[in-house]
Amino acid sequence: MTIPQRFNGPPGSANGGYVCGLMARLIDGPSEASLRAPPPLETPLTLTRDDQSIVTLRHGETLLAEAKPVPFALETPTAPSLQQAREAATRYPGLRDHRYPTCFVCGPGRDDGLDIFTGPVEGANLVACTWTPSADLAGADGTLLPEFIHAALDCPSYWGMPHAGEPALLARLTASIDAPLPRAGEELIVIGWPLTASGRKHGGAAALYHGDSRLIARAEALWIEPRP
Repeated sequence: MTIPQRFNGPPGSANGGYVCGLMARLIDGPSEASLRAPPPLETPLTLTRDDQSIVTLRHGETLLAEAKPVPFALETPTAPSLQQAREAATRYPGLRDHRYPTCFVCGPGRDDGLDIFTGPVEGANLVACTWTPSADLAGADGTLLPEFIHAALDCPSYWGMPHAGEPALLARLTASIDAPLPRAGEELIVIGWPLTASGRKHGGAAALYHGDSRLIARAEALWIEPRP
């Protein structure tokens, strides 16, 4: 397989959530995906699954990422309303200062990205925005491909943390799609919120809802500050 240039995170490497989603497609139920090295773009890669449902992504002999089925019990907050999420998006800090402005998920410097611009929700310790997925993210039946659900849960988990705006790279994404996949063209709600932090490690979470607040998917992420 190859990962198209479109689906980048930092320049020259794939978006972490998208990669986690590609691996999660080969796992039934919740998955825990760990990123070991930046996955290159437009490069032949090997995606495999063994008889224990362990999925690996490799570039030659180099292990880039691995995923496995796990139990998952993340509690999610009540979703803000569509109007609250729209208003929060206007406060997205990445519109003013973004380390990776061409990120497929949250970069403001794209005309073919997801445009998931989560900003602070008034009166709540979370960030939110709305997201209306385009038709090119869906299968022939009009429902979203699951790898884009995982991608949509990646960056909001970062922007919901106190560390947001500072350097950090996605190391692990544990995610569950809990309802039938939504359709392209539907206005959805995305949120992110902080979990714990310890030294260079930062925990964040994210969730995706229908516009009427029904939960679609949720994720817990581990972000690591690069060493100086």
